[in-house]
Amino acid sequence: MNETPEKVRWQDVETVLLDMDGTLLDLHFDNQFWLHHMPLRYAEIKGIPPDEAKAYLYRRYKAVEGTMDWYCLDYWTRELYMDVALLKEEVEHLIAVHPHVTEFLDALGASGRRIVLVTNAHGKSLRLKMDKTRLEGRLDRVVCSHDLGLPKEDRRFWARLMELEPFTRESTLLVDDSLAVLRSAAAYGIHQLLAVYRPDSQAPVRDIDEFPAIHSFREIMPPNA
Repeated sequence: MNETPEKVRWQDVETVLLDMDGTLLDLHFDNQFWLHHMPLRYAEIKGIPPDEAKAYLYRRYKAVEGTMDWYCLDYWTRELYMDVALLKEEVEHLIAVHPHVTEFLDALGASGRRIVLVTNAHGKSLRLKMDKTRLEGRLDRVVCSHDLGLPKEDRRFWARLMELEPFTRESTLLVDDSLAVLRSAAAYGIHQLLAVYRPDSQAPVRDIDEFPAIHSFREIMPPNA
């Protein structure tokens, strides 16, 4: 019987870059907000049928997907004439940390490795989630792509990140649920990359063969754990 391939070569890892939504946190909150709550509230505010609101917003989302505008709450507030950050607070009870995340972060901290949250989330969304989950105290640094002017899907993002938070490509692990982000990191030369099989706990497990992937962080606890 063949042994399961090692997903992380911990002996080579000095820095761990971690995504937030879908990786550390359950993507169910974001999916429910953008795909269901926003269309319902937009329909109420504009006085149009929910299906019409949903179709309109989905077209708007698709047009800017993967860009800084897609992730920017201020952009959507201006475009839709709605306080999107405030609307997010209406469903903040759905914000949740994935299983075994806190144990993983504590084990990383005990191991002495550098832990950096690298997120495309807008600052207002980031603050809401950090206040709700209290994860920030387990991280060495939080970097928001809005502060660097490029989304993680853009290969140039990683060069800007390195200027702000120096890391060695050969000794860095990135865990992210976005395959587009993992592709850009691979193109930049980050050596160890991990995807997430189930970013949204209420959605089906994804088929992923492009990158190694995990079901939970319990699978990759560092050796000291």
